[in-house]
Amino acid sequence: MNKFYKLFSLLAITSQIAVAQNILNNPGSNHGNKFEQLGTILNTPNEQRTASGAPGIKYWQQRADYNIKCELDEKALTLNGSETITYHNNSPDVLTYIWIQLDENEHNNLRNAGYQNSSRMPAGATTAQVDNLAPKTESNGYGIAIKKLTDATGKKLSYTINKTMMRIEIPALKSGAVFVFNIDWSYKITDRIAGGGRGGYEFFPADGNHLFTMAQWFPRLCVYSDFQGWQNHQFTGRGEFALTFGNYNVQMTVPADHMVGSTGECLNYSAVLTPTQLARYNKAKTSTIAPVEIVTLAEAKAAEAKKSEAKKTWVFQANNVRDFAWTSSRKFVWDAMAQPIAGKNVMCMSFYGKEAYSLYSKFSSRAVAHTIKTYSDFTIPYPYPVAQSIEAANGMEYPMICFNYGRTDADGTYSESTKNGMLGVVIHEVGHNFFPMIINSDERQWTWMDEGLNSFVEYLTEELWDNKFPSKKGPAYTIVPYMKLPKDQLEPIMSNSENIVNFGPNAYSKPATGLNILRETIMGRELFDYAFKEYSRRWAFRHPTPADLFRTMEDASGEDLDWFWRGWFYGTDPVDISLDSVRYAKPDFSTTAAGGAGRFGGGNRPGGVRVDPPAVNAFEDISKIRNRQDANIKFYTDKDLAARDFYWKYDRGLTTVDTTLAARPQVQPARLPMEEFRADEKAKYGNKFFYELNFSNKGGLVMPIIVEFTFKDGTKLMDRIPAQIWRLNELKTSKFYVHDKEVASIKLDPLRETADIDETNNAWGGGSTPSKFQLFKMRAGGAPARGQSVGSNPMQMEKKSK
Repeated sequence: MNKFYKLFSLLAITSQIAVAQNILNNPGSNHGNKFEQLGTILNTPNEQRTASGAPGIKYWQQRADYNIKCELDEKALTLNGSETITYHNNSPDVLTYIWIQLDENEHNNLRNAGYQNSSRMPAGATTAQVDNLAPKTESNGYGIAIKKLTDATGKKLSYTINKTMMRIEIPALKSGAVFVFNIDWSYKITDRIAGGGRGGYEFFPADGNHLFTMAQWFPRLCVYSDFQGWQNHQFTGRGEFALTFGNYNVQMTVPADHMVGSTGECLNYSAVLTPTQLARYNKAKTSTIAPVEIVTLAEAKAAEAKKSEAKKTWVFQANNVRDFAWTSSRKFVWDAMAQPIAGKNVMCMSFYGKEAYSLYSKFSSRAVAHTIKTYSDFTIPYPYPVAQSIEAANGMEYPMICFNYGRTDADGTYSESTKNGMLGVVIHEVGHNFFPMIINSDERQWTWMDEGLNSFVEYLTEELWDNKFPSKKGPAYTIVPYMKLPKDQLEPIMSNSENIVNFGPNAYSKPATGLNILRETIMGRELFDYAFKEYSRRWAFRHPTPADLFRTMEDASGEDLDWFWRGWFYGTDPVDISLDSVRYAKPDFSTTAAGGAGRFGGGNRPGGVRVDPPAVNAFEDISKIRNRQDANIKFYTDKDLAARDFYWKYDRGLTTVDTTLAARPQVQPARLPMEEFRADEKAKYGNKFFYELNFSNKGGLVMPIIVEFTFKDGTKLMDRIPAQIWRLNELKTSKFYVHDKEVASIKLDPLRETADIDETNNAWGGGSTPSKFQLFKMRAGGAPARGQSVGSNPMQMEKKSK
């Protein structure tokens, strides 16, 4: 590495460290801060990453190809493997060592990352809990054991293991050169349900079987990049992964009665499936209407009852992927259907046990197909041949495969919250194929570029599944409780994954909401969708940074959005725009009177509430309304009637939910001082109505001001004032209106598009605003326990009544 490049790398790293700081250009002033350009807060453009947000002419990234053989020992609960890795140095640097991730060390009590949170002495504890808190001097036996490490000629390589990372010393690897090495390893598989984590096994005592989810299961390369160098931050279990693209050939030897689902395409189905199963699989390749069961429920139950002692080897190939995961169990029902994408059929498949059959057989593969089709429309065409959903009481994603939850009650019924939770997690995890599996951001550093962008497109996809779907990540009003928190409980979105207190709202919901505000309220759908597709196209199969996203969105749309990135992503201020006063005047042609101002106040009375009502959002956000009005949008449940169930009907008016609204007091008009008028002027202006609206930015986060006028004849008028009205005074602003009709009431943000945290200061006159009770109802029906029914179950009640 030459001196210039060392200096450049230092500057690049420094800019990445500074990236989370919202630097103010004019601190202490009421202007010159929120609308200033991001400037040096973003990393400096260069030949790798341009000022437009696109990859530069000298953009490069590394590549790692894997040839892996492994064997699953179900009785001993161990995995043994060997791999050959071919590492391509496409960087301009000479490398003398490489870094490998050993994620399974997370479960070892001595070799984990060692990150701890503060703790307190409880009022009491069991002896087992006390024993667990005692200092550990002996290993619990978990984590990866390196059996052998050699180069391609068999020569041993020196290595150092630092917790969840391993550094391997190698001969100087010049730019453009390739290094081949071999690793033999093994580890004890963890009980994922009891001990947590993403990979491991779940044991089913009722039938004595295991379900294995093999994730982060093999030693794999860290990313070496132009903007950071080696990404070798320790794996703590939260911040996910930074991974290198490559080609995989993987052989898994498992019990002969197991079914295996995996990243990639199977190369030997003819050797591991029965002729009947293979025929069903081939039929599913062209079934675009409904899933075909390759392994039936009866066959899965029969396999559970009689365990084979023999072994089979499954062989899978996956090209241009950043990771590889698989699942194995004799419990699996397996179904599949085809989804046409860009002229080819993608196999949409699901694996699930009998515990999830009533939900997964009806919805899972359909949801997979709907997801890859919708994401393809908003980003790039899905490039892989397979997309899979595995029911594993989990929620985690890998290329072409993901692990989800959603089990029914013992009688096969399920609550609506369980159904919606299952659909949401399948859409979310399948959607991760695009973010970050293809548009490959660094999850370890920028969780929001993975989870936030994916949650946003998940929201778009849920909305297009069913117009009644109760989406929670996207509508602006749903982020308000988080935005209301005290500042010491908040951190900017642009924070390292390990340092976030409220992880879900910060990394998932707030960025998703921000992107939806951009799409619906600030940019408009046409400009936003074009720019977002351009970002996806530019950075597919590459490593984008936040600056690449921000710059591309502006470059492709012609919108200056630095003020939005500053406030929403770099800051913690909430939106609270107050309509402080309204001056309302009529021309007085006979005298001059002093102007006056009106205030607003009042509230609503709470209405009735039902037990376990339909799980639809109490407030219809702007996306739902626009989607329903768009003649080009066809919802999945309208195209495929088989995707409708009891709750589809239940949500459409079999019961009603009472609401009660209370009116707000009016204010008396003041008179506007006028000069003497001629008769023709009196005729022209005599029926005009004048209003001066005065606003204050109480929350600190600038945002467009959306004003809805309701006139006394019942008609309405909406004015959408761009956020730039705040640019010369970020604390207070005003706007003068002339109307031909008298205004009965004024309301700010009537469709709740801006995440305003205090709606009590948003109205004047006779407008109504939700009470605290109504806000509580809107937030009712939170997320269900993962994969299980909760609360009352109307579907079950209907079944019992028959």
